[in-house]
Amino acid sequence: MAFSIKKIFKHLTFYVLVAIVAGILLGHFFPEQGLKMEKIGTYFINIIKVFIGPIIFLTIILGISSMGNMKKVGRIGFKSLLYFEIVTTVSLAIGVSVALLVKPGNIDRSKLTIGDVSKYTSKADEPFSWLHFIESNFTIQVLIIAIVLGILLNYYSKKEKVITVLEKASHYVFKALKYVMYLAPVAAFGAMAFTVGKFGLHTLVPLGKLMLCVYITMALFIFLILGGIMKFYGLNIFKFLRYIKEELLIVLGTSSSESALPTLMNKLETAGCSKSVVGLVVPTGYSFNLDGTSIYLSMAAIFLAQLYNVPLSFTEIMILIGILMLTSKGAAGVAGSGFVVLASTLSSMHTIPLEGLGFLWGVDKFMSEARAITNIIGNGVATIVIAKSENEFNEETYRKEIN
Repeated sequence: MAFSIKKIFKHLTFYVLVAIVAGILLGHFFPEQGLKMEKIGTYFINIIKVFIGPIIFLTIILGISSMGNMKKVGRIGFKSLLYFEIVTTVSLAIGVSVALLVKPGNIDRSKLTIGDVSKYTSKADEPFSWLHFIESNFTIQVLIIAIVLGILLNYYSKKEKVITVLEKASHYVFKALKYVMYLAPVAAFGAMAFTVGKFGLHTLVPLGKLMLCVYITMALFIFLILGGIMKFYGLNIFKFLRYIKEELLIVLGTSSSESALPTLMNKLETAGCSKSVVGLVVPTGYSFNLDGTSIYLSMAAIFLAQLYNVPLSFTEIMILIGILMLTSKGAAGVAGSGFVVLASTLSSMHTIPLEGLGFLWGVDKFMSEARAITNIIGNGVATIVIAKSENEFNEETYRKEIN
């Protein structure tokens, strides 16, 4: 027993969990102090963002240069995007279906607090632009540059010398990241204290049905859809979740899937996925495979339609899903982007009032954890699936690491 307790105290997971609970208590009982903790969580995420660029850059270049076969690089990219589109569409359909069935929006809106989301709705009329999407998405920019340089490096006669330098750089970047991650409990404490201190746990009561609906739907998506995909490939979703538990708790505490992106890439590679697949699938997935965000956006749109008693025909629901398939791609990496995407979607439909977004303001932060956790699990599963389909997956190493 003594050995088990000592082992628990050595795990980062334990300290992150304690920090989350402490943050909730501080924010609830001393909200003014909780508000002062905002910068702690923000600083940590900003530090992690410094690592995202170099890690994606180095992982992709090393992966492509070691692969050699450019046809394989193209095939992995095409498979990834096809997988993302299919799974994202399924998540949108599930979100709409559950919202129509449970009807979380059938409540008296006069009892709800409405927040100011004008700075997001003011951008609603801006048409979706792939150029703007790339310009505003740092991860995609790094991804494109790294792919181009990785391909060019394959044709360089002295590429081995360059690869050696890049491998050393990669080693030191991950080593530095390891020390930064020790700050994760502090960041989780700060982020949770601020969220509870600002919005208060009392704001959850009026929209509790919507929140419960979102969390249950995302849990069903993870265990039934993603679990089913894993089972099809002979793998267990529960063991995988246990393997990435530290990343999940960090995401829970910081409400940002970006905070765990670098360590997720490292763990997937350690668990038997090839560097090339990890480097291509994970960064792309953070922009194109947002399962949790898709579920939330579709449920939120139906919720607002129900809140304002706006009947939606089958055709209008199909149009809603179609618009979200496009606009949801812009929901990555920008603060408040979920509101902008939802606003632009509702604006395109001309049926659901935009001001309804203000009712979601108070609980959005409490649902962002569910979105981020679902997103990171979805990208982890996607990487394993693509790696297995390309024979770029060492199952023996995976089972050893998982167990």
